[in-house]
Amino acid sequence: MSGAGLWIFHKSAHMTTLTSPHDLLAAVPFLVGYHPTNSIVVIALHEETIGMAMRIDYPEEVDLDQIDSLATHLIREDADSALVVAYVPDAVFDSEYLLSPIRDAIAMRGILLRECLEVRGDRWRSTICGDDGCCPPEGNPMPSHEESRVAAEQVAKGQPLPYGSVEEMRASLAPAGIDPALEKALDEVEGIDYDGDEVLAHQREGAIAVNEIAQEFAEKGISEDTQKIATLLVRLHDLHVRDYAMGITNEENLDTVWAMWRWLMRIAPDGYVAPVATLFAVTSYERGDGALAQKALERAFDDDSKYPLARLLRRSFAAGWPPSSFAQMRADLHPKVCAKLFGEE
Repeated sequence: MSGAGLWIFHKSAHMTTLTSPHDLLAAVPFLVGYHPTNSIVVIALHEETIGMAMRIDYPEEVDLDQIDSLATHLIREDADSALVVAYVPDAVFDSEYLLSPIRDAIAMRGILLRECLEVRGDRWRSTICGDDGCCPPEGNPMPSHEESRVAAEQVAKGQPLPYGSVEEMRASLAPAGIDPALEKALDEVEGIDYDGDEVLAHQREGAIAVNEIAQEFAEKGISEDTQKIATLLVRLHDLHVRDYAMGITNEENLDTVWAMWRWLMRIAPDGYVAPVATLFAVTSYERGDGALAQKALERAFDDDSKYPLARLLRRSFAAGWPPSSFAQMRADLHPKVCAKLFGEE
């Protein structure tokens, strides 16, 4: 695969019906979270409903294993039809060397290809339409995303506008700067001595900090308790505390918890980022923000290249785990973690 690998995005709960190439072109940035370039995007449809979108870097050479992986994910998604949009690099003169085997792989699996678009700069054309009247060889002008029906409906549903580029998305997750007061508070938090008698007390302290900061975010959208934030960041290195933190998410508080982990990830100093970044990655994936989830994992690996949960999540995202699987994982795990930290009550 290419350097960025396969990115999978689930957005069916938020996406409207696509009725034209203009709708499709307007929908793709909402599906992947930013306006893509040099990319191949494959979208699964099941009974007219979008199941997932997959994005790969536009490869320089045909990689049959990569194409097979795309088509296999369509089967796993129970897709009965598919859409393909190729954002072709300027240096590529003819995209058929790549699009033809992609179309063949989809057809060989009995999946109907509803549309296959090629985007070059500010123009697009259909590669499966033979009518030069509606699909001239030079292509059609790209529609205005801001004025599209799809964009209007997505914004009305509370979906944020896509980032202008993947670089802009990455910048939105960059460190916010060093807070000397937080660094001083971190030095004052006692680490857990797993050979000592205070292990459970320290783990409970971390879980309580999770609850209290989440409550502050629900009420004010921020936490101003530097000592409590420091306690949380230190205690999240404990697997029980981190798993407890993962388990507090539910359908009602998902957006609040997502905002909390994002903020904490940006203010966390080096050495404290990986646990928070993985928690943000999980909540982003559950919200359908697969690109943000991938970028959060990059932050985790930058902080700790061998962080086990980040490695597990990278494999899970690439395998196309549905977001609901994480809710089920929490339902199974959280009661056990609570019993470990606080007893059966």
